[in-house]
Amino acid sequence: MNTVGETEIRTQERVVTFFQKTLGYSYLGNWHTRQDNSNVEKDLLTDWLRSRQYDDEIITKVLYELNKASALGSNRSLIDANREVYELLRYGVNVQPSTGEHRITIKLIDWEHPFSNDFGIAEKVTLKGEHTKRPDLVLYINGSAIGVLELKRSIVSVSEGIRQNLTNQREDFIEPFFATVQLVMAGSETQGLRYCWSATIMIGFVR
Repeated sequence: MNTVGETEIRTQERVVTFFQKTLGYSYLGNWHTRQDNSNVEKDLLTDWLRSRQYDDEIITKVLYELNKASALGSNRSLIDANREVYELLRYGVNVQPSTGEHRITIKLIDWEHPFSNDFGIAEKVTLKGEHTKRPDLVLYINGSAIGVLELKRSIVSVSEGIRQNLTNQREDFIEPFFATVQLVMAGSETQGLRYCWSATIMIGFVR
């Protein structure tokens, strides 16, 4: 491994440690070779919903609605999908448990009790599109990817990380992944955190 690679890895390790030790995130792993990485990790969301006593029928309906909201195509842009997903993250998913029953709202994030949520961080999340990309760090809440961080070594401008984030959101790269992402950031040890694409997800915690 060259010195450049070692420098970036050390920076990434320090950021991961900060999220774990200071912010209480669980370490999900290095997903460099993991298959089928997604912006909605079905198993993580399913486990969280089960911990809140929802049955499999309701969970299946919630997953369907979330996947439908995050889908692109049919004249639905990334902004359209992201806005719709944000509404579900902020206000919940409206489902009908069974035929004839009243519809209920299932929260994807517990805004009233933040520490009841499962916060996770994964490294090098490999995502396959027309061009395979690998964001440095991805932040998950209850299985939904809500943040992406690109980290640069001190001698590289943060603007390079911003450019990389913007490129990744192009149709010919990994655009669909960003349908759930509410925070897109780039930073380095010398310049700090310089870019935030959307802060809407954080508004709910301070309202």
